[in-house]
Amino acid sequence: MSATPNVAAGAAPSPDVAAGAAQPVIEVGTTLPELALHGDPTFIVSTAIATRDYQDVHHDRDKAIAKGSKDIFVNILTDTGLVQRYLTDWAGPSALVKSIALRLGVPWYAYDTVTFAGEVTAVEGGVVTVKVIGSNSLGEHVIATATLTMGGA
Repeated sequence: MSATPNVAAGAAPSPDVAAGAAQPVIEVGTTLPELALHGDPTFIVSTAIATRDYQDVHHDRDKAIAKGSKDIFVNILTDTGLVQRYLTDWAGPSALVKSIALRLGVPWYAYDTVTFAGEVTAVEGGVVTVKVIGSNSLGEHVIATATLTMGGA
């Protein structure tokens, strides 16, 4: 599987950097570090199977092309998991994702890279709302809004 992360240089560290360290201020406008993931065929097939999605367009190139697609492509369950991973990589192990609402845009075909970016849009009563966009060479692939607590509350 070649979904290796590439965190942007100079990005803010996770809030759980060190035990006892002061928590960084998280406010509206706080940007999350980018995360780039390359989707080779093994990644696309294995994540589809791992989410029990046996639709042929996620693992059979010939059938995907016969159905009008350029290639096999990532499924929505994988996208949801990757949005959650992106958030928890940033927020740290004590964070608890409360909700993720997402919609798909352009497909994420084999051999393309999606780069996730996020921004805090609200902080209310210990709940942080983050807008996440995953973009690839075709445009915006996934657009999500998520809520989470930073201390697991």
